[in-house]
Amino acid sequence: MPHETLLDALLAADMLEIDDLHAWEFDLDDALLDALEAGQPGEPETQLLRVECIDGRTRREWRFTQGAVQAARFDAESGCWKLAGAEGEHTLRCLDAFGGDAEDEDEQD
Repeated sequence: MPHETLLDALLAADMLEIDDLHAWEFDLDDALLDALEAGQPGEPETQLLRVECIDGRTRREWRFTQGAVQAARFDAESGCWKLAGAEGEHTLRCLDAFGGDAEDEDEQD
């Protein structure tokens, strides 16, 4: 496990999979992150994470509280984080994006 907490993994991630669906957008509450970084505990029921994806033609959205993110556990067998949401348990996989150079090396002068 490269990160000790789901929050650390989310801060380092470029992309997410939620329940085997690729999330096209996710964000963390910046004000809450700033408070946590400053040592303020925050409220466990405050929304910290929002995840969106398109499932076929349906836009889906999940929201997770600070408490849910902090209580998430890593499952080494699947390489995913398990966390509880309003609809039950969900599986999150934090991914890094790969970048490329738009310049073609053969065209360099």
